[in-house]
Formats: sequence, C-alpha cells, structure tokens
Amino acid sequence: MIARFVPALAAVSPALRAALAPLIDQHDFAGWLSAAQVKQLMQAGGVDEDALCFMLLPFAAAYAVTPLSHFDVGAIARGISGNLYFGANMEFVAAPLQQTVHAEQSAIAHAWLRGEKRLRALTVNYTPCGHCRQFMNELNSGTDLIICLPERPAATLGSYLPDAFGPRDLAIHSLLLDDIDQPFAAAAWLDHGLSASSPADNDPLLGAALAAASRSHAPYSQSHSGVALQGQDGRIYAGRYAENAAFNPSLPPLQAALILMNAAGVDNRQIKRAVLAERQNASITQWPATCATLAALGCHEVHHLSLSL
Repeated sequence: MIARFVPALAAVSPALRAALAPLIDQHDFAGWLSAAQVKQLMQAGGVDEDALCFMLLPFAAAYAVTPLSHFDVGAIARGISGNLYFGANMEFVAAPLQQTVHAEQSAIAHAWLRGEKRLRALTVNYTPCGHCRQFMNELNSGTDLIICLPERPAATLGSYLPDAFGPRDLAIHSLLLDDIDQPFAAAAWLDHGLSASSPADNDPLLGAALAAASRSHAPYSQSHSGVALQGQDGRIYAGRYAENAAFNPSLPPLQAALILMNAAGVDNRQIKRAVLAERQNASITQWPATCATLAALGCHEVHHLSLSL
C-alpha cells in the first residue's frame, strides 16, 4: 500500500476499504477514478456520489506538497464523464509564492489534461479562496459549477462569486475545457539550445511540449505555451498554460505538468530534463519563471522551443 494513503484508508468503512484498496494500490494509479470505478465504490460503500467524494477527500489531500504552510488541501473535480480527478495544493521551497498551485486549480487542471470536457461539481475540504473562485469562473461550466464543502449545503460558484467578472466580459467565447483548434498543428519551430538534428518529431519530450502548447488556453494574450518534464525513470509529463480573465489566477504550463507528475506519485525533485514550448515573440513569456522554479526543484537542463505560425 502506498504510504500516503494508509491513514485515509483506515478511516473509511470496511466495505469501502475492501473495494478501494485494490484500485489505489496499483503501481500505475495516477490520482483519478473512472466512472465505472466510481459506480463500483458507491455500490460497495452504499453511498451516493456526494458522500463518496467527501470520503475520498483525505485521499486527494494526501497528494498535498506543503513544505511552507503545512496546510493540506484536497479537491476532487467531478466530470460529466463520471470520472473523478484528485487535486491538492503544491508549494515549492526557494520559489516565489506566486508559483504555488491551489488544490482547486490542481483538480481542474488534472481533469483538463486527462481530456475531460466539462465539470459538474468540485468537492473540496476547505472554502475556496478568491483566487480559486476566479480560476473556476474561466471554466465552460461557468457559475453553474456546484461547489461541495463538508457540513454545508452544496451551492453554485455563482453564489460564491456574485457579480462575477469573467471571459464573457471580454468577449471571449473559448472557455477552459472547451475543444479548441490546434494553433501550432502546422507551425514551424525554431531551435533554441537544442540540437538541429533533433527535431520535435524525433524527441518525445519536444513533441510532448509542442502538443501541450497546441492545446493550451490563452485567449487573452495568444501566448500559447506548454511544458514537458521527463522524470528520472524516463516517463514524460506534459502540461499546458491555462490563462484567466483576471490574469493573476492563470496557471503556468510548468505547474500543470507538475500536477500530473505529482498525481503519478513522482517526487517533483526527480525531474531529469524539461522543455518549454511557446510562441515566438509572444506578448508574455513563461521562460524566466519556468527556469527559476525548475532550478528551485533541482532541474537545470531546460530547453526552449520557440514556435511561429
């Protein structure tokens, strides 16, 4: 049994424990449950989805990386597919606090990166801060998203964020989790610190960064970007930029990749090399912050893939 889950597993009913343990004890468990698995757990525990998600919150919070605050927050994004996606807050020593990932951002980005098309609800163990409420308002669920908190009635995001400012105020109609065109599907790429004999289609890490950039959400700046990380075991984790109407709650592509890496149970200090892919001469760049945060995590092999349409 993965050590992080032991306390949470001991706290659930024996029937639910018997059904859940084989799922989370798999070596490839990556912090999400399929609709079929969710149905199986509800039947085993004799509970509905709301109750199950509250029972699963300690498992999501077990992913928290909190060397600064020591305050663990867990969140579960509930997709229209029926899948559940775990998320937790993440902090990084020697990096600015602005690089922190909130649990709600983590769960939402986790769902997005796994191909979820829309969220029905978000279950979280503490009241979402204003930053996260604004981040959630970028979703195609809008203010109809249901927020579920322990020991209080479920309520819509609209009730937590009245008179909300969001993408529609800026005439933006492409929302987070929407299907989008791939802006770099036929893009040229320019080598920055990479071998000219290693084009993106011959290096899986470069290809993953390019693919992530092509699916990023950047309707305000058009500064599409993606990051791919390679762990010490060779596995690749790719994340994409998620821009926000209020700008500051935007999630950088590095953090999105770190969310997937953490969900897979891999220590974020086990990054062997990284690639940032972003538009050439874009109005904003992720390069300085990406390099600084990766350096804080002990990764110094970072490459820059500059893209032009």
